[in-house]
Amino acid sequence: MRGFGYFVVMFFCLLVFMGSTEGQLQMGFYSRSCPNAEKIVQDYVNRHIHNAPSVAATILRMHFHDCFVRGCDASLLLNTTSSGNQTEKLATPNVTLRGFDFIDRVKSLLEAACPGVVSCADVIALVARDAVVATGGPFWKVPTGRRDGTISRSSEASNNIPPPTSNFTSLQRLFANQGLDLKDLVVLSGAHTIGVSHCSSFSNRLYNFTGVLGTQDPALDSEYAANLKARKCRSLNDNTTIVEMDPGSFRTFDLSYYGHLLKRRGLFQSDSALTTNSTTLSFVNQLLQGSLENFFAEFADSMEKMGRINVKTGTVGEIRKQCAVVNS
Repeated sequence: MRGFGYFVVMFFCLLVFMGSTEGQLQMGFYSRSCPNAEKIVQDYVNRHIHNAPSVAATILRMHFHDCFVRGCDASLLLNTTSSGNQTEKLATPNVTLRGFDFIDRVKSLLEAACPGVVSCADVIALVARDAVVATGGPFWKVPTGRRDGTISRSSEASNNIPPPTSNFTSLQRLFANQGLDLKDLVVLSGAHTIGVSHCSSFSNRLYNFTGVLGTQDPALDSEYAANLKARKCRSLNDNTTIVEMDPGSFRTFDLSYYGHLLKRRGLFQSDSALTTNSTTLSFVNQLLQGSLENFFAEFADSMEKMGRINVKTGTVGEIRKQCAVVNS
């Protein structure tokens, strides 16, 4: 009976241990189940990102948009089905996203090497990091073990992803809903140092700010606004022209985005909003006064934090065979 009692105690301890680790992401999660997984991702990114460096910005944005809806579970990648449910892809914040084919190609390589092992959610997280690093940006740790969600709703994306028209109160609320604080808000907004935007995301600031045609956002530097009107977004209805979010430096992950904020040249209302609160303005100034290495370190911390939002692990969710559809 003593042997049986010992077994019971050990079994109980094992259950406690499993309970304490369940739900936790970990570095090298695939080290046994798919030992080359992270190398496959990194090699593909390094081979192809230089053909389209803008992919780094769009997949970084994809990662952000995915994590803000149902957590980092690749629900953003799901296509609308014949049942008529409109998925996150069709929500206004996501209709200009690109890079889905890039994610699909990485996933297909992983499926060939290790079928049904690596989640699409982890693919997004790894590609976002590796693409940013490959284009000269910061490195951050990406613990893995995320599983894929099976539910995707357009309305949830519209309600949870901060639009470019957000004021400070809205930004604070939407970030707090995800467990992110004001420092994370400022640091993650720094991702706007790379990439481009369509005029439709900010043209109201130029032509229709108060709802009256011809009104302009007084918070936007007048010279910058005049330049945008003359050379880029020539009408309120321009939905195709693209504009650098960090003029003159949009391919370089640096601090110049924050410098533009202080000159009232943040492209979006959500950028400008960071200077309307004393706490976020202080963070902006601290980053500008610090080194690029410091910004990279802060960005890494906030990205790691964001990458853990409401992750599905253990037996929750699934490992999708194709990122655009749930398993049958």
